[in-house]
Amino acid sequence: MKSLAAVAVLAGLVRSVLAQNVSGAAEGFATGITGGGNATPVYPNDIDELVSLLGSSEAQVIVLSKTYDFTKSEGTTTEAGCAPYGTGAGCQLAINANDWCGSTTAATVTYDNAAIEGITVASNKTLIGVGSSGIIKGKGLRMTNGVSNIIVQNVHITDLNPQYVWGGDAFTFAESDLIWIDHCTTSLLGRQHYVFGQKPSSRITLSNNFIDGATSWSAGCDGYHYWTIELVGTEDRITFQNNYIWSTSGRGPALSGSTLFHAVNSVWSNISGHAIEGDTNGQGLFEGCVFDDVETIVVDDFKGHLFSSPDDTTNQQCESALGRACVSNIYSNSGTFDSSDTEFFANFTGLSVATAVSASEAQSKVPASAGFGKLSSSSRTQKTKCKNDWVGRDNLLDDAKLSLCWAEGGLGGALSRLCLPLDNAMDPHAIGAYDLMSLEAAD
Repeated sequence: MKSLAAVAVLAGLVRSVLAQNVSGAAEGFATGITGGGNATPVYPNDIDELVSLLGSSEAQVIVLSKTYDFTKSEGTTTEAGCAPYGTGAGCQLAINANDWCGSTTAATVTYDNAAIEGITVASNKTLIGVGSSGIIKGKGLRMTNGVSNIIVQNVHITDLNPQYVWGGDAFTFAESDLIWIDHCTTSLLGRQHYVFGQKPSSRITLSNNFIDGATSWSAGCDGYHYWTIELVGTEDRITFQNNYIWSTSGRGPALSGSTLFHAVNSVWSNISGHAIEGDTNGQGLFEGCVFDDVETIVVDDFKGHLFSSPDDTTNQQCESALGRACVSNIYSNSGTFDSSDTEFFANFTGLSVATAVSASEAQSKVPASAGFGKLSSSSRTQKTKCKNDWVGRDNLLDDAKLSLCWAEGGLGGALSRLCLPLDNAMDPHAIGAYDLMSLEAAD
């Protein structure tokens, strides 16, 4: 019989092989972020536990290994709304939030309550999805009221009343600091993919994300989502790196406040209306980016400050702000974007700046690598051997029946051939429920 000490060691290794670590490190304004750090990973069983963990005061590494479906969890509401864009099958209706409908055509709306306000996320959290399993359906995430040091990686937020304006936002920020959203996908939303409220949010990096605007209901009644990235904050500081924005029609971004927005190596594709809009104090530096089939890149009445990295000579002016020259953008079947306003460059002082590659490299890589489920499995897979069968970590969550064991390293010596029979689908937070005394030696 194997010793209890050996069993304990093996149990620890079972957890370690399933533990999901943050991939890479934040660049740009959120450089140095740690999130939940080295906290022991926790695996929420259901939506209630997920909400509790995200809102706790403790540093947490929260791992999502399945879909957390909030649909109908808070009931539904039927009330008077409106049809501001018409009543056609492809048109969004609107919830009358804060009497927004005014005198527009009335319509009855029935919406899911859970999606209206996102889950509150407290400071010092890492929220990370496993493979393509970390999905939050019917509710977004909300980072407000002074929270800081939050990482969200490899998560898909979807299905927030997409047929209704004001139906729900995927990511909400206001008065937050040091946040990194990476390799996330947002789709089928009622309102914004990313919204920054009026209170300032600083040191934010949004990287490797997929903004999926394809929808059956839109403000333009055309299948292109209009509500994309709304930035109304006071002196927000946002790095927007390696993101893929697809099938939207506006507010991508809306530089409506006094945000400093550094877009680097991001790709806009299949944009039916416009990408950039904003007000007088908006500030956007776009470099190494790709505009592919973007009908209008910047609205004609934009009043803010933009630098479009127009040519090698002009791009040298970035040296004072970034410590290097800017990288030129590329355009394909798109409108014009020729702006060289450097008045706002002093606002980069003291901020960490993301690196940039050529726009052609971004064009070849970003659409395929951005978003949920796209993290390299080679950097995360730990292989184990049992009876000459190799099992990668990513497969552990999919197989209905496994014998999990170690062959090389890890346990070492005679213990390196031990196997743990698992009679049910692997669920990482349920490892402790298995009978670890049933260990048997492999043949």
